[in-house]
Amino acid sequence: MSLANKEKFAKRDDYGNFDSNLFFLEQTGLLANDKKILEIGCGTCRLLNYFLQKSYDIRGVDVNREYLAQGRKLYGSLPVEQVESERLPFADNSFDLVFGFDVFEHIDDTAGHLKEVSRVLKDNGHYLLQTPNKWTNVIFESIRWKSFTSWRNDHCALHSFFEVQKRFAEHGFEVEFYDIPIVTDFFRDKVRSYMGSAGLLFLKIFNIDKFPYCLRTNFYLSAAKK
Repeated sequence: MSLANKEKFAKRDDYGNFDSNLFFLEQTGLLANDKKILEIGCGTCRLLNYFLQKSYDIRGVDVNREYLAQGRKLYGSLPVEQVESERLPFADNSFDLVFGFDVFEHIDDTAGHLKEVSRVLKDNGHYLLQTPNKWTNVIFESIRWKSFTSWRNDHCALHSFFEVQKRFAEHGFEVEFYDIPIVTDFFRDKVRSYMGSAGLLFLKIFNIDKFPYCLRTNFYLSAAKK
């Protein structure tokens, strides 16, 4: 299978906004081939493989064994491991950068997660992540699940703009937010699948990428280990 066809196939099961995530990583100015990188929640490994192809020193972990197996079918042998909890199978001070996209909101023990991220990060390392805004995501997830409560089993750790700052500060991180457009083809397809034409009409009328930051649907942040 050609690389182009692999990319098309991977997009079918790609739950992350690849274009926005990649733009964010580039905007931070922190990427460099001499840095050691860990991606938490690497899924089917599309982003991880992208950086491997560009000769970055990157490893990945995910709780979903099937996603990792699919990633190996798509891209071959990969430096990835399956994990069972927030515990990371790496030594202290192992990485310069940690990535996490659409991961933080799924973690029951966010305190334990941040302690682990801090542990494996080198001094002055950065945790680069994206996570949905609680204020807006509750509405979307209620529509998606057709329930006001069922979504909590999946998005159990949603945070507002102010809660994100507080939570990371409590664990020794200094946070910087990034203004990243998220209305891509991926985002439109996701809205269409759950909200139909009404959702697409909303996107045409309201430019959510221009909302006040505390009301954005997704937060992109760089959390520097102090």
